[in-house]
Amino acid sequence: MSAWLNLIVGPFAEFDFMRHALVGSLALSLGCTPVGVFLLLRRMSLMGDSLSHAVLPGAAVGYLIGGLSLPWMAGGGMIAGLLVALLAGLSSRRTRLDEGASFAGFYLLALAGGVVIVSKWGNSVDLMNLLFGSVLAVDDPSLILVSAISTVTLLWFGWHYRGLVLDSADPTFLGQSGGGSRGVMRYHLGFTVLTVMNLVAGFQAMGTLMAVGLMMLPAATARLVARTVPGMLLAAWLVASASSALGLLISYYLACPSGPAIVLTAGVAYLGALLISPGGAHTAKAPAH
Repeated sequence: MSAWLNLIVGPFAEFDFMRHALVGSLALSLGCTPVGVFLLLRRMSLMGDSLSHAVLPGAAVGYLIGGLSLPWMAGGGMIAGLLVALLAGLSSRRTRLDEGASFAGFYLLALAGGVVIVSKWGNSVDLMNLLFGSVLAVDDPSLILVSAISTVTLLWFGWHYRGLVLDSADPTFLGQSGGGSRGVMRYHLGFTVLTVMNLVAGFQAMGTLMAVGLMMLPAATARLVARTVPGMLLAAWLVASASSALGLLISYYLACPSGPAIVLTAGVAYLGALLISPGGAHTAKAPAH
């Protein structure tokens, strides 16, 4: 028993970078999982993937201006993500395209632009770091940023939980029951901003291509095994936290990239949920009002 315990605890007790990576991943799990759950409930999964790519050109421009400066990269990623969300929303309202198609078009444009920017004025190492990140390189400023964004996310969800659940289940009823169109728009805009914020936080640790993995895979797993919204939130957080710890241990002992190891671990949990839930996802029930 002590040998197994040492295998699990040893790397985190011995190395500072492993402790930083674990704390950062667990903090990221707290913020990302509720966002992922509500993206699924609102049938907006593509938006999470789109925005995770949309932050790349902003982060790339910030990197070229300020180097590996957290304020420049995070600020650039935030601006780019919000800009893509705004443009996709406007195009879906003024054209025949639905919101999913608009997001797909703008995220491909943003991703290609970001890759061109880094390839032209950076180098292959810069591009790999921006795309895939490194959880093991998380420093104190990044931990503060991730923890702050997770705290804001939890506070916002706690304050607006009932309205957000109702907006996800029946936005028309929410608008007619006193919230009005402004109330519906408030939830939508606030949720979009939180999605971008958490993807920027994930980008700092796992890169643009991996950040959405910790957001969506635990949420999809929870959707398969839980029957209520609170149950989905708890299950998603447990899967994300366990995947973070196990993924870091796998990357340590097998000498493989930490971000992909975490996402692959979450993917294995998702596949396991598919096997034990052959009938598909249960219908998540909103709490009684």
